Amino acid sequence: MIYFDNAATTLYKPQEVMDAVLTSMKSSGNAGRGVNEASLSASRVIYQAREALCDLFNGEDPRQIVFTMNSTHSLNMAMKGLLRTGDHVITTVLEHNSVLRPLYELEQEGIELTILPCDALGRIEYEEIPKEIKKNTKAIVTTHGSNLTGNLLDIHRIGGIAREYGITYIVDASQTAGVYPIDVKASNIDILCFTGHKGLLGPQGTGGMYVRGGLRLKPLLSGGTGVQTFSKEQPAEMPTHLEAGTLNGHGIAGLLAGVEYINKKGMSLIREKEMLLMKRFYEGIKEIEGITFYGDYDTEIRCPIVTFNYKDYDSGEVADELLERYGVVLRAGGHCAPLMHESFGTVEQGALRFSFSHMNEIEEVDKVIQGLKEMTTE
Repeated sequence: MIYFDNAATTLYKPQEVMDAVLTSMKSSGNAGRGVNEASLSASRVIYQAREALCDLFNGEDPRQIVFTMNSTHSLNMAMKGLLRTGDHVITTVLEHNSVLRPLYELEQEGIELTILPCDALGRIEYEEIPKEIKKNTKAIVTTHGSNLTGNLLDIHRIGGIAREYGITYIVDASQTAGVYPIDVKASNIDILCFTGHKGLLGPQGTGGMYVRGGLRLKPLLSGGTGVQTFSKEQPAEMPTHLEAGTLNGHGIAGLLAGVEYINKKGMSLIREKEMLLMKRFYEGIKEIEGITFYGDYDTEIRCPIVTFNYKDYDSGEVADELLERYGVVLRAGGHCAPLMHESFGTVEQGALRFSFSHMNEIEEVDKVIQGLKEMTTE
């Protein structure tokens, strides 16, 4: 099997991640639910993970790192915890359904929603953002990297606009956390939402958010926390305020190991390998007659993603053929990015997405290039 679906989840994890999960499963109790060694061991690992992620994103306080199941969970907590009837929100057509569906739900409850369009290459016009700001604009919500095209948004520029107008900036870092450096303070990011199972190389079912100190969110869930048992309300202090119920301690141990692996190997070296593979693949197929690419491939700063269609063939049929002939695993269809497909006119056809990990090899890329050339010349 040649696995090129890393934008969905990284299949191949570092051995350190698997070892950490197994060790935790053998020794960790329920964090914050006792003073026995098993419980304390879990608490220590979880706090170390908060510290590691806070350092990774240049946050102010590890207690502002909140653990969740994934980016979707984090984004729901962020938007539903912040926005109220009458508020106005600005977002973009680049967004994943993990942003769009909660916003559509909130729109039904009385928030105003503005969605910025993109050009033919999937890029937004940053100059349009201030023009859309109103007196009741509460937040700007954007992805950092499109899961469909691989295009990056300039979150530093958007964060500056948000800070200038006193607006909360929420960033979906699903495709970039662990691959590109993110500085929440320098980029004026108020809430950073991330998942653990992609670029951070952790287990599925892990994720989180960084919430700027002083910014209060209404909890999405309330319940057991291990502290203030006799209070009728969710505890006010962070991160307990937003963490009801038992955390995925085993998964968080793996997530910590993933961050430690990235720090040891070097994020820049990981990204360099992934971009090398992406460019080699793009250059190898770009002259095939009948291919239409989606995204901006002239920039050096992008996610390691190549998305395209071949003539008018259904993307799912092409993906099935690649799997059957060459054992290639990729993503076809809508990619949970409906507005981008509307912009590109690919609602019916979908698109083929190849996404690369530093654990992939050049030989795998070359085999798929050759396979595509064989398929398209028959």
